[in-house]
Amino acid sequence: MAAQKGKDLLLKIHDGTAYQVVGGFRSNSFSINGENIDVTNKGSAGYRELMEGGGIVSVSTSGSGVFLDDLAFKDVHDKVLAQTHADCEITVPDFMTYTGNFAISSLEMSGEHNGEVTYSISLESAGAVTAVAL
Repeated sequence: MAAQKGKDLLLKIHDGTAYQVVGGFRSNSFSINGENIDVTNKGSAGYRELMEGGGIVSVSTSGSGVFLDDLAFKDVHDKVLAQTHADCEITVPDFMTYTGNFAISSLEMSGEHNGEVTYSISLESAGAVTAVAL
């Protein structure tokens, strides 16, 4: 497999009709986390033991970029204020698409007097996430 372009790692939010790209990202990241359950006991012969399949899986994504006044960003903004989850799609180029409900845990905007308005956003999975190979 060839190297992939970072610009193709996308976050999309469903607008009720289709998934729309949240624009303006300069950088973003994506992670899948698996919580471990330690079941080490006196019979473990001094080695740690972890329960297979016993933990909680979570998906998180974050990014930062240039603020673009588009409908997808407005939808993200409105969901933060209403404390509602967003139906999101994360595309990892030539690999996988992940879809599910995400809680927007933070949205920050900033700007300098001689520069553009920027933003950063963090999302955490809020239920099952489906992965489909591309």
